[in-house]
Amino acid sequence: MRRSPSRWGSGGRSTRGFFNFGINPVFAIIAANLVFYIATLIAASGKFPVGTEKFIITDKFTYYLGLIPYYFTERPWTFFTAMFIHIDFWHLFGNMITLFFFGSYLSRLVGNTRFTIVYFVGGIIGNIVYLVFGLLGDSATIAVGASGAVYAVAGALVVLVPNLRIYLYFLFPMPLWVVIIIFFVLWSIPGVIPGIAWQAHLGGLVVGLIFGYYFRRKRLAIY
Repeated sequence: MRRSPSRWGSGGRSTRGFFNFGINPVFAIIAANLVFYIATLIAASGKFPVGTEKFIITDKFTYYLGLIPYYFTERPWTFFTAMFIHIDFWHLFGNMITLFFFGSYLSRLVGNTRFTIVYFVGGIIGNIVYLVFGLLGDSATIAVGASGAVYAVAGALVVLVPNLRIYLYFLFPMPLWVVIIIFFVLWSIPGVIPGIAWQAHLGGLVVGLIFGYYFRRKRLAIY
């Protein structure tokens, strides 16, 4: 039996509103990322130290809000703010277009509040995983982007609706689980794609899978 899309599974609570303020969380997150991206474009750029021997050429906004393991005790806020910083337009676009489609679907399944929890917990845990690997290896690196959070959303969604039809590049239909394996699992393996924070991807994806399993087991999603 199909249930009304105006309710959460067994919770019986409305999916409308973002913490009951009437704000769509997906649109709010995308808007916040756009604002942060514009700020990085207008912020002063320069050569900044990363650790004791390395330097990075970037803008001041990215330098102080991106996650740098070497400075994490001095800048604990970067666990959160790094999720809103992107290197360039295509980095931003890729994350936000994925968030728009996957996040909108997930929020309709489990509700806005649960979606928001998945997104931010996945992003923060992903950054923590990146930090741990950074401290064990090269701490003089910087990680930015919403990928960990987006991977968490994708992970939760694939557990709930693994056979959801996705049109890859708007042209090629395939089930969601195939898309997740090709683009999300592979991008979470070290060395497969150079220059990406695979640690954050992996952490976010695992968090999403756990949330998805929990929602499915507790029957908190609408089908």
